[in-house]
Amino acid sequence: MTNHTHQQPVIRAQGLTKHFSRSKKTVEAVRGLDLEIHRGELVAFLGPNGAGKSTTLRMLTTLIPPTAGTAEVAGHDVVRDRAAVRRSIGYVGQGNAAAFIQRGRDELMSQARAHGIPRATAKARVDELLSAFDLAEHADRQVQTLSGGQRRRLDIAIGLLNHPEVLFLDEPSTGLDPQNRANLQDQIRRLHDDGTTIVLTTHYLEEADALAGRVIVIDHGLVIADDTAPRLKARLGDLVLLAFGTEADASAAATRAESGLASAVVERTGTQVSIRSPRGADTAPALAIDLAAHGTPAIRMEVRTPTLDDVFLDLTGRSLRESTESTDTTQTEGAAA
Repeated sequence: MTNHTHQQPVIRAQGLTKHFSRSKKTVEAVRGLDLEIHRGELVAFLGPNGAGKSTTLRMLTTLIPPTAGTAEVAGHDVVRDRAAVRRSIGYVGQGNAAAFIQRGRDELMSQARAHGIPRATAKARVDELLSAFDLAEHADRQVQTLSGGQRRRLDIAIGLLNHPEVLFLDEPSTGLDPQNRANLQDQIRRLHDDGTTIVLTTHYLEEADALAGRVIVIDHGLVIADDTAPRLKARLGDLVLLAFGTEADASAAATRAESGLASAVVERTGTQVSIRSPRGADTAPALAIDLAAHGTPAIRMEVRTPTLDDVFLDLTGRSLRESTESTDTTQTEGAAA
């Protein structure tokens, strides 16, 4: 985990747990989560649907109470000081926050007034956010006529009306096309650059990799990894794939690679040898030369740098992409809806 001992955490959770009852069975959506997030961090919760990501955010934003454990956001307890927490945060859920028949500007004004912002101040804040999110020219259109990307930007603008210390984004890019997803990521980066603490959930590997300074991997309600994306991937190492002309050559090459490369995981399948090794991309050329010099030249070599999906596969034994596609979203997190 990233070390921030010089700062007071803006989010702190200890033993945070949430159980749901479904068909007379107990579903453990989140199990004993310990967490510290510091001011100015951009943290991504990564995991398949049903892993406990959204349930965690709903507890931290006071939408549902924890079954056990404690949590504080901006110095306020999420159970005892719900109103204070809500004054300190912005929250953008998976669904659209704005009423479809409302005009965008009117929806922002209504939400600002609900926060208790005086009318003149609210009008200035609404104009500021419409400009910041490139929505000014669309502000007088009904929400239902906006594109998916425009509606999502409007959702985030609503979440920022009260100048929150912390912005929670639950699957902000879900349902967007690649261009709108990229535009939304640019907006999130700008907010972070302005000093906003951002916590987002996602099952998009590329999104977590591109945006987050810190990635928390959650599976079956448990935190299974917590670090920066580069360190998580570096810990796993590069994958070097070698092909040989015969199985005998591949077997000999695998034996030599295993004895010559410290901390490497070497596997042979037929005429193929795979080597997972720290700094594998750097050592691959010398390895190929060494193998050729000892009579087992590779006829093909490929080097793959690790992805966050490789990290998840190493941690859980299955692909995050496959898990996300196959998981029934109503099984756990849907129970909180």
